[in-house]
Amino acid sequence: EMSEMSERSKQNVAHGLAWSYYVGYLKIVLPRVKKSMEVFSRANPNMLACRETWKLHILVPLSCDVYDDLEKADSNIQYLTDLNETTLTRAGTKKRVYKHSLYAIRDEDNKLWHCAVEYATPLQSLYAMSQDECAAFSREDRLEQAKLFYRTLEEILKGSKECAGTYRLIAYQ
Repeated sequence: EMSEMSERSKQNVAHGLAWSYYVGYLKIVLPRVKKSMEVFSRANPNMLACRETWKLHILVPLSCDVYDDLEKADSNIQYLTDLNETTLTRAGTKKRVYKHSLYAIRDEDNKLWHCAVEYATPLQSLYAMSQDECAAFSREDRLEQAKLFYRTLEEILKGSKECAGTYRLIAYQ
């Protein structure tokens, strides 16, 4: 009965998405991010001078509006290149490729920062659910679920020893 009530009120969506994102993706890629940045930095010594940015910057727009092209989302962001790929056999897929894109980001003081940036992809699912009448997911539900997703993911990552110091969660309106 409790499960049915929770399903009807859509309380499990964000929690499940956050855990799936962590277990199925972040737990795999985050421990490898710093090494990838080190390799790139040795080959391009002038680009990644600031070790503080040697982590994956995960964007969490609470609107769940995720752009496929970050350069179109903000003119202060410019794609540079991709970091080295990680290839693993995973869930029946041989040689599954994981990679991150490196961007140059201009801040309000006109200073350039180089970092790996990507959206939290499960937000695309939350957005799609709010657009699909079968899901019966309102804009308000979407906002609440986006906040819950962020809080749950933040809590999961804080408790993860292997992911410590490898990410920066950036939630915004």
